[in-house]
Amino acid sequence: MKTLTFSNFQKIHNAGYTLDMVFLLMLAESGVDVKESCKESPKLGALYQGIYRKALITDDGKVTLVGRELMSFASESSPEATKVKKRIVVSGFDEWWKAYPGTDTFSHKGKTFNGTRSLRTKKDDCKAKFNKILEEGEYTAQELIAALTFEVEQKKENSVKEKTNKLKFMQNSLTYLNQRTFEPFIELIKSGVTIVEAKEMTGSTDI
Repeated sequence: MKTLTFSNFQKIHNAGYTLDMVFLLMLAESGVDVKESCKESPKLGALYQGIYRKALITDDGKVTLVGRELMSFASESSPEATKVKKRIVVSGFDEWWKAYPGTDTFSHKGKTFNGTRSLRTKKDDCKAKFNKILEEGEYTAQELIAALTFEVEQKKENSVKEKTNKLKFMQNSLTYLNQRTFEPFIELIKSGVTIVEAKEMTGSTDI
């Protein structure tokens, strides 16, 4: 990591990665057993789980191809920079897209709620908008994913509590991004608000 620039640092941050992750990958690449080394600290253990979940490192401690490219991208002089930039952004969007409900039909805590709408729409337009939001630098990919997950989970819990399908009020994916619906949920998460879980129910269906 000879010539890390602020531009590359910002791109790595916006994609949901951190320099701590890059450093762990460098240690792993040099032969350090980072999985074992991180066991003694809860924070380091969470950091290791982060690079494992993002497929930057294998279960046996080997840095993956994506992990190596992320390390290379930290240096502006790397010939891999353009390719890695695209992969970092794509991986963030793909994770967000998978988290977005496909429809407003779902089952939660033993109760099924039937809907009528598709919620994922215009994937290419969503990807362009998602990337534009990241380029603004105010929010990271992981914050957008966390906000979406929070809202969906909150709607599901409230559906069980109030016995009505709250996911019916979820915007389609493009409208959600265009109207920046994620912003208040990012603020809620930052302020420490958590979702109050509903009691599990069985044998009932909302039609």
